[in-house]
Amino acid sequence: MTEKEKMFAGFVYDPFSEGMADERTRAHALCRLYNETTEEDEERRREILDELMPDRGEGVYLQGPVWFDFGTHITMGEGSYANFNFTVLDEGKVTIGARVFIGPNVSILTPIHPLRFEDRNSFLNPKTGCVTNLERAGSVEIGDNCWIGGGVTVCPGVKIGAGSVIGAGSVVTRSIPENSLAVGNPCRAIRQITDDDRLSAHPEWFADGDDPGERERIGQD
Repeated sequence: MTEKEKMFAGFVYDPFSEGMADERTRAHALCRLYNETTEEDEERRREILDELMPDRGEGVYLQGPVWFDFGTHITMGEGSYANFNFTVLDEGKVTIGARVFIGPNVSILTPIHPLRFEDRNSFLNPKTGCVTNLERAGSVEIGDNCWIGGGVTVCPGVKIGAGSVIGAGSVVTRSIPENSLAVGNPCRAIRQITDDDRLSAHPEWFADGDDPGERERIGQD
């Protein structure tokens, strides 16, 4: 197996082999370019994302700034949105579904470093002549129609089921079932999201004269 194949398979690998360091350097430079653009410069932003994160659906919008290690290991479905300071260390593959809302300061982290410092510290690889270290990586999957609140950290190996909401500041260390409201550190599902959570079930949230049912129907178009 190549080192990159080991990385995607969850085996121990050398992150400074096979040009991976150069790939990260390229992605970091593209992130800086993207972050320097203005929201009005849509064409330039699209050109940069075509290089940085080509595997994305129609209508994906990244507010910026963004910080990716590779970018090319991220898949993002149509209509998904990420707010300020979206950070993805995509050594493992990161799959984000369609119509996912991601709040500010969200981090998706796939590297898994050894717990013992003897295994974690850098060393000179005699095969390559380069200083390196050893690590593993785990994939992350976020299903369609999720909302990831501000300041959430998603750890390696996690799957978040479609339609789930992750409360602000949560640290997701284990998988979350579909249609769940999940909060905390470590993040846990506290209940299912039901029809009682629809806007139309809470007319008191609307100003006089507003039709909550109509507002909800517009949101589903």
